[in-house]
Order: sequence, then structure tokens, then C-alpha cells
Amino acid sequence: MSAASTETSAPLPTAGSRVFFQSAPGVGCVGSSPITGDDPVQKKQGKVTVKYDRKELRKRLVLEEWIIEQLSELYDCEEEEMPEVEIDIDDLLEVNSDDERASKLQESLIDCYKPTEDFVRELLGRIRGMRKLSAPTKKGL
Repeated sequence: MSAASTETSAPLPTAGSRVFFQSAPGVGCVGSSPITGDDPVQKKQGKVTVKYDRKELRKRLVLEEWIIEQLSELYDCEEEEMPEVEIDIDDLLEVNSDDERASKLQESLIDCYKPTEDFVRELLGRIRGMRKLSAPTKKGL
């Protein structure tokens, strides 16, 4: 009998309860002590699955990769050698006007010796229509 087909006699958890997994006898996590027959129900806390808006996450990832590529060109160096530049997309999305967004971006790029206007303009165009990422929502049980 495999671990996946072990018998479960516990009632189904309610929405507010914690989820525990029952291990097969003699099976433990790496680095943990072996499970003895004295405690037949070894409880381990499970992780809750959350649902993210994958399309929005994918857009964000593509945008972040583009930003890193552009910053590498602006600073003439690889990502590892780049000075610490913080561009918070959610922070930019909270600002109401493009002028304020551009100002925030220019402040972040103050140490860049190359012209940054094209980068700022392109970034503002790319974030137009994006939404701020909210906290993940739990999947329905």
C-alpha cells in the first residue's frame, strides 16, 4: 500500500481549521527523527493554496525583466554590478498623474549619467492600464 492511498478516517476540515497531513508509518521528513509506532498519527501543518491573477503576474514579470534590461543599458553594466535602483511598480501605480510618476522615476535614476527620459516615457507607457497587485485571495474550499 502506497503513502498516497493511506486510510483517512478524520472528518473533513472546516473553513477555519488547520490542515494536517498524516504520514505513512516509518516515513518522515529529511532531517527529522524516524517516526515510531508509538504515535500512529504524525501531524504536519500543511500550506494553504492561494490564487493569484496569473495574467497580471506574467505582465509584471515581463515588465520587470524589461526594466532590468533597460537599466543594464543605462548604467552600462550587468545586473550584478548595477547600483541599487528601486523602482516600485505598485508605488508608481498609486500616484495619480504621469508627471508625478516621472518625477519619482527621475529621483530613482539620479545617479545615472545617461539620459533617462526615453526610459521613463516607455516605462510610463507600459504601466498604463496595469493594476496594483493586491494580496492573494484564497481558493474556494
